[in-house]
Amino acid sequence: MFEVLMIVALSLLSIAILLNIYRAVKGPSGADRVLALDAIGINLIAGSAVLSVLLHTHAFLDLILLVGILSFIGTIAFARFVERGVVIERKR
Repeated sequence: MFEVLMIVALSLLSIAILLNIYRAVKGPSGADRVLALDAIGINLIAGSAVLSVLLHTHAFLDLILLVGILSFIGTIAFARFVERGVVIERKR
């Protein structure tokens, strides 16, 4: 019964990722696209965690940390771009 629940959770997360990909491609503004990409990152983290529990392994924990860090950096880069117009300022 537990395995069936995990497979259902993975299926729902896969559907959510597909819907977020659609929003990232079709989004009317840049903020919608970034929000969709951030949601994809969160869904990938959740899917990796569910798969790790389903397979009884700790191998996906590094992947979870990596995706979380990259998602955070992407969100910060977009926020800086919206605020200043550039991601990295070159002051010389």
